[in-house]
Amino acid sequence: MQTEALTELVISALEDLKGQDIRAIDVRGKTAITDMMVIASGSSDRHVKALAESVIARAKEAGVMPLGTEGERDNEWVLVDLNDVVVHVMLPRVRDFYNLEKLWLTDATAAEASEPVSKVRRLRG
Repeated sequence: MQTEALTELVISALEDLKGQDIRAIDVRGKTAITDMMVIASGSSDRHVKALAESVIARAKEAGVMPLGTEGERDNEWVLVDLNDVVVHVMLPRVRDFYNLEKLWLTDATAAEASEPVSKVRRLRG
């Protein structure tokens, strides 16, 4: 599955379960780990878990097997590695603390980071 299609699938899965403040950041050329990072917040640990599970289920339905997941035990920050797309689902306080958007965005795109994914589908790093 193409990176863009997989990113849209992830975003759709998160939106379907009311994921909050969804961001997609293009990190191609910044890291060899992945092409896109999708970051979203959940309102509670149960919501974070449900969002991550939704992403995993939708990816599997599309024939994409996750390479791994981390954080399911506490559900404060769950990472889902889909190879070309890495998904971070976090509680708002955890997200604020780690501020991944600031880590991956350049000055040129930092202003776009304030726009939700419904307005800016993909941010260039």
